[in-house]
Amino acid sequence: MFAPRCQRMSFLIKIKLDYMIESPNIGIRHDRLTAFLRAFALGTTHCGSARAANLLIIDADCAGRPTHLLYRARSNETLPQGVKLCAAARVDFGGSANPLIGALPEEVSVSLAEEPQLLGLAELITAEVETARCGGSSVQARLCEVVVVLAIRKAIAIGTVDAGLLAGLAHPRLSASLIAMHDEPARKWQIADLAAISGMSRGQFTAIFKQIVGESPGAYLNGWRLVLGRARLGSGESVKSVAAAVGFGSAAAFSRAYSRRFGHAPSQSAMPGGMLE
Repeated sequence: MFAPRCQRMSFLIKIKLDYMIESPNIGIRHDRLTAFLRAFALGTTHCGSARAANLLIIDADCAGRPTHLLYRARSNETLPQGVKLCAAARVDFGGSANPLIGALPEEVSVSLAEEPQLLGLAELITAEVETARCGGSSVQARLCEVVVVLAIRKAIAIGTVDAGLLAGLAHPRLSASLIAMHDEPARKWQIADLAAISGMSRGQFTAIFKQIVGESPGAYLNGWRLVLGRARLGSGESVKSVAAAVGFGSAAAFSRAYSRRFGHAPSQSAMPGGMLE
């Protein structure tokens, strides 16, 4: 007899994981988005109009099907005359608290003819909007979240800006050091460590980092730690535990840096009822 499907699937997954762990031929893959997805939750609300949405699937060519995808990080304008709205949603990815959203252009526009994966997802979303089905709102929400992540991935890959976080993540050598800081904020990073990760000398790394990202590696790391700290405080963690988790030697040091950055004490960002010590 065959084993139940769930058991067979678990067995296959275990083989795959064992192979990945033991195989010496699989290189390290740097993921530029995972740290942001861990820190900032995705949430989606269906919208009936373009002005209320930041993710829009449109027919810009009177083709009778989705032709373009727009992700508006900070703008909420109406659509131009003659453009048909196929589907719209508001996808929250931490808002202004997420530095990745702040680094994006005001509008990311993607031609679906050039992106078959996104075209398939856009058509699925449009079909769910046009025909009511069981669980339709949940399906739309999850698909929209996937689309936003893919759109941001594309924006990073093509280097849509010349300086700042997005430019750093798109840089073929700096991106590895940024990912390292994002993934391990509590580590006692040294310039030599980050330079080695990027394959540069310390002087070259520091100069190029400041030129591309717009601030020194130390300043960027400190800012990232504080952004993460604010997100964790908002989820109910104590100041003391947050300080340790994001790489500060003490709650007092974290509180001083936090107040300088945000203009108020960490206690004012804590979730009501959360512990402060």
